[in-house]
Amino acid sequence: MSSRPSALAFSRLLIIHIVVPLLALARASVPLVLVPETLVGLPGFDDGISLLGDAALVAAGGGGSHVRVTRPSASSSGFLQWPKPFRFADPRSAAPTSFSSEFAFSISPGNADGLALVLFPRDFRVGAEAFGLSGDRRFVGVEYDAWMNEEVGDVNANHVGVDLGNFRSVSVCNASSVGLALSSGEKLKSWVDYDGSSKRLEVRLSKFRDPRPYDPIIAYSIDLLRMWKGEDVYVGISSANGNSSQTISVYSWRFKPRKIPMSMHSLPARPHGYSSEHGKLRKRGNCPLAILGRVIFATGCGALLAFLGLFLWAIVANRHTVFPAECPVRPADFKYEKINVVAGKDVEGGKH
Repeated sequence: MSSRPSALAFSRLLIIHIVVPLLALARASVPLVLVPETLVGLPGFDDGISLLGDAALVAAGGGGSHVRVTRPSASSSGFLQWPKPFRFADPRSAAPTSFSSEFAFSISPGNADGLALVLFPRDFRVGAEAFGLSGDRRFVGVEYDAWMNEEVGDVNANHVGVDLGNFRSVSVCNASSVGLALSSGEKLKSWVDYDGSSKRLEVRLSKFRDPRPYDPIIAYSIDLLRMWKGEDVYVGISSANGNSSQTISVYSWRFKPRKIPMSMHSLPARPHGYSSEHGKLRKRGNCPLAILGRVIFATGCGALLAFLGLFLWAIVANRHTVFPAECPVRPADFKYEKINVVAGKDVEGGKH
């Protein structure tokens, strides 16, 4: 009877003094890892996009859903990360890497930065700095800025800019020049395209329902292959509201890296014709050289047809020409005979 309580007491002591400390040590040595939410099957979004920081999927009116990047409270930051890295230099292909991205978003009124589409290396971190960007300074960003920061030379509180490693934009466009207000809460849509052959970055912006603009609001020359070479590059959408309660929402986002064949490298980054969202093709402009070529070709064809017409007419006319018949001339033989004429004298009286 006395051995059973002693065994039970010993087991309790074992758990308290050995097992519990081991569990505590194991828990302390392994950091807590939060698995980010991943978007799958959400209309308008590529599958596999991760939501980091305060970014979260929220229900919208009409049964749909969108991503709220920042909460309506101060010091909120969020990030959407595209699932796969890519490289501007691919050893399997000599063609440079290009990419296209389009996304719809809205920025509520408030004194905060807005959001940015960023390309960054592996060691990039999401932080509470401007646009939620921190860590490696080799990022390339397209900012949609709704706050004027004089320290970095912002032109106003309503502009789009290209950032290289810092927030002093190397190329800027006033969004008011195209009739848009970034922080009005209205849905907007943007297209960001990079051509690896021409090394040209183009940014377009319009209202959500409007078609893709033909002319970009920003066209900037940059060699991203030289910047990152064969390094893995990630892409994301980032935002931070600082001391404001400004909220950022993203309603769709698609990103597509692509290889351009070497035979197409001579094509311009912004060709005269492109397919719009509605499948319409913009007409190409008339080139003077093309018009001159058409005129020369038409003139040559006309001259050739005229020559053939004259040639055929000459053949037909020769068939109906009547030539006089040729009569053979044969030599004729003439005989000359000697004729003796005797003239007699008249007899007197007519008598012999």
